[in-house]
Amino acid sequence: MNISDEDKVLYLDDLRTYLSDYSSITSSSFELVKELVKFQQISKNDILLNEGDVARNIYFLGSGAVRAYSSDQQGHTYNKNIFLAGKMVGSMVSALLQKPSSFTLQALDESLLLSLNFSKFKQLILEKDDLKNYYIVYLEKEWVIDKEQREVSLVMESASVRYQKFMEQYPDIDQKISLHHIASHLGITPTQLSRIRKDLKLDQNQHM
Repeated sequence: MNISDEDKVLYLDDLRTYLSDYSSITSSSFELVKELVKFQQISKNDILLNEGDVARNIYFLGSGAVRAYSSDQQGHTYNKNIFLAGKMVGSMVSALLQKPSSFTLQALDESLLLSLNFSKFKQLILEKDDLKNYYIVYLEKEWVIDKEQREVSLVMESASVRYQKFMEQYPDIDQKISLHHIASHLGITPTQLSRIRKDLKLDQNQHM
């Protein structure tokens, strides 16, 4: 499926909105970012980055869904994160250190991504103060605040509370990806998730 010029403009607008939500970006700086963008379409189950490979790019997810997962020696997988449209996707640690990624990135649905070469994007960040401000706020929110809140949630909150918060953050996500992936993301089994969903539905019906 080809991407029309009109759709490209819309996806680029979404990218600019995303960046500007962290810090105001000038038109001249965004024009430089646009020059780095390459559009990439992947099908469901396609691998974007393999565990053990070095990340060269980061991605803005225009549409679709992507998961980041790790595998143990027995072949069991654990979803580190699930990304939906409007989010940045990638292995930042691998891109920053140019070391092998500790997880795999896989499409959960047909997805459209705006690919950015990380080293070139980082160079722009170093050169432009507005992009530098975006980068600082982005790292603070996504890699300090949100990361800590997720870690605390896993320890302090019940699986039911974690599931409800996840659904509040991503309404209707259960219509887009399998419950198996949601359970893995929450650190519980599919059976536990089914029980939680059943209990919540019964509770809702009792209060109607």
